Amino acid sequence: QVQFVESGGGLVQPGGSLRLSCTASGSGFSAYHMAWYRRLPGGQHDIVASISTGGATDYADSVKGRFTISRDNNKNSLYLQMTNLKPEDTTVYYCNTNPLRLGSMWSQGTQVTVSS
Repeated sequence: QVQFVESGGGLVQPGGSLRLSCTASGSGFSAYHMAWYRRLPGGQHDIVASISTGGATDYADSVKGRFTISRDNNKNSLYLQMTNLKPEDTTVYYCNTNPLRLGSMWSQGTQVTVSS
């Protein structure tokens, strides 16, 4: 069963940049379509950016042109380059498969705070 650990979050000023990383343990990472999710008020999650096993990417409208998702299957890793950050990007970010596996749990995520 593959599990994920996110890192790279922090406090940044508006207009700043961060690079989030996600490392997968267990086998099979390269076989999964993956996504970065964010926690919404009320506790639900939505997809910020997704990447297929073949490298095709898609983004939420709110982050298009500012965020870039990538993966390195040799390192079992997923990345999210975040630029021109805005206060409304503040939340906890998670990586997970896309779609979510039945019974999958959310990891701790990484907190991104955009504030002056």
